[in-house]
Amino acid sequence: MKQLKFCSFSTFFIVLIHVLVCLSASLVSTEGFDSLLELPHSGSNRTRSKSKRVIFVGDFGAKGDGFNDDTEAFANAWKKACSFPARTKIVFSAGYTFLIHPIDISGPCKSRLTLEISGTIVAPKDPDVWKGLNRRRWLYFNRVNHLTVQGGGTINGMGQEWWSRSCKINTTNPCRHAPTAITFHKCKNLKVQNLRVVNSQQMHIAFTNCLRVVISNLKVIAPAESPNTDGIHISASRGVEVKNSIVGTGDDCISIVGNSSLIRIRNFACGPGHGISIGSLGKSNSSVRIHDIMVYGALISNTQNGVRIKTWQGGSGSATNIQFLDVLMKNVSNPIIIDQYYCDSPVPCANQTSAVKVENITFIHIKGTSATEEAIKFACSDDSPCEGLFLEDVQLVSHSGGIAKSFCWEAYGSSVGQVEPPPCFACSEGLIQQKAPSNLAFQSF
Repeated sequence: MKQLKFCSFSTFFIVLIHVLVCLSASLVSTEGFDSLLELPHSGSNRTRSKSKRVIFVGDFGAKGDGFNDDTEAFANAWKKACSFPARTKIVFSAGYTFLIHPIDISGPCKSRLTLEISGTIVAPKDPDVWKGLNRRRWLYFNRVNHLTVQGGGTINGMGQEWWSRSCKINTTNPCRHAPTAITFHKCKNLKVQNLRVVNSQQMHIAFTNCLRVVISNLKVIAPAESPNTDGIHISASRGVEVKNSIVGTGDDCISIVGNSSLIRIRNFACGPGHGISIGSLGKSNSSVRIHDIMVYGALISNTQNGVRIKTWQGGSGSATNIQFLDVLMKNVSNPIIIDQYYCDSPVPCANQTSAVKVENITFIHIKGTSATEEAIKFACSDDSPCEGLFLEDVQLVSHSGGIAKSFCWEAYGSSVGQVEPPPCFACSEGLIQQKAPSNLAFQSF
């Protein structure tokens, strides 16, 4: 274990306890997060810069009053900036609220661009605005390389009416798609930093087929009861780093799916929500390959799950080389869970033999309190058991003072040092191939 180059967990634990004190009562409102994450305070930048490379959407007709439609002004400002051969900044000024309808923002552009959101961008409240449009999109960035999105402002999906129409809120409603607030598709060398993203219609921020992404200093917030409002969704992307951020929503704080690899998450606070999830994987008998994922330095509180891998029956492919390190749990249901019988369906899912292969999964320095009796749950496939599971220095106790337990089904692995509740791995040494984990080569992407 000497290969691991992490700070002392005792020091980390003390720091997280301090953070936890600051976090108390903060999930009720957006403002409550300010003690945890200070975003830049942007003063009014309405004054025109002398540089010709700074473009204000107000100069293209945007009213910024929250009532008039500013979509065309944004589109024209983007078109102008994208055509410049030199670095260009597009500014949504502080103190203004810009109503933006669904929009596709496309590249490639002739130079590196910065989208400076210092004010507030809001979506239309009425879902009927999307009639005849793609209901999965609001702000859609496509094939834009070397883009930075920042500014200390807010992007508000105004999702309340979408939530009320969801079949998960009212089962008599039909199940329909709803927009992801911000999608980055096939973007390379992307930075998203110093922003608040709140109340998305469904997912908040999605990265699909992206390469080399840094996400930092974000607040992503929605009510715990808001349906399918994942915070950060990563699909078919490689080389993604998420750091120094806070997510509290009605679904996964982070979800990683669809042939993603080399993903690093650090200094991350999650809750409320469904935890940090790999998956779901293998839905509709699909094949997927997820590998080289590391989560280190996380605080998870008042969530339905902690660190989770979830796969559907009937899938294929693999989820391998995944590490969860230095995680503090507070009142978390299912703090450590691998669920290969995941079924998010109104009717029972059929039993199938094929499954995504789950192997070489590491849990080190995982401590805190469990809201459920089963603090560790490994429910693996009969035909494709979980192999190479590894536990070290795991201390999970009941939040209510009861006895925490482990549950294992077709789970094979090993443990080192103190592990509470005690591990329950199946006794078959021939299937235990776990090696001491090593740092992932994140510098290679």
